[in-house]
Amino acid sequence: MHLLALNPALDRAALSDQFARDRRIQIRDVLERGSALELQAILARATPWGLAWNAGNDGPTAKRAEELAALSQSARGALGQSVAQTAAQGKYAFMYARYPILDAYKERWQPDGPHDILFEHINDAPFLDLVRTVTGVSDLVKADAQATLFAPGHFLMEHSDSHKGEGWRVAYVLSLAPDGWLPDWGGYLNFLDEDGDIVAGYRPRFNALNLFAVPAKHMVSYVPPFAPVGRFALTGWFRDR
Repeated sequence: MHLLALNPALDRAALSDQFARDRRIQIRDVLERGSALELQAILARATPWGLAWNAGNDGPTAKRAEELAALSQSARGALGQSVAQTAAQGKYAFMYARYPILDAYKERWQPDGPHDILFEHINDAPFLDLVRTVTGVSDLVKADAQATLFAPGHFLMEHSDSHKGEGWRVAYVLSLAPDGWLPDWGGYLNFLDEDGDIVAGYRPRFNALNLFAVPAKHMVSYVPPFAPVGRFALTGWFRDR
């Protein structure tokens, strides 16, 4: 099965018009349901989750699954406390589970495994052509990728993704959360104006592709302790170089 088999019923002209107007879009039912279910299963049952966070002045930090497992409970608690303190001070902070698909592909962590196949499908013509058509950015040539899981206690504070020097043009979030994700469970992809008001928010959904032009002020809202583990997604940027 092709892991990114596109829904043939997508109205690409209408989607392109919406993106041209708003510079962002959520495309629901973007994949054939069988492909989306297979992707969700890979993330839920076949992904060795590490952790990414930002706290203080050390910049973004990440640990692979085996490194994370080696941390003591007290070390994990201190890490979480440091992230919370940074956020409480109004400084940029985040914490979420991740599997760096691009790094794993280049370094051959699981050669020819499902994540490698997925990465190749993201960069194959059908998916690239869909994104080029919808966004109108015809010079996109490749995408990077990571798997992400926002579990209870995870969040991503406001930022803009302004990495023009790296060729970032369009950010994407392929949402694979369970059907029926409740608004109270958080994990929304929110977009903000210059006054900090939320001007659009996308609820975590199953089989929905979020695209937005960068830079753009956005955040992922806090996932509360009572939420289920399941805000799965594939994320990254489509690039022109």
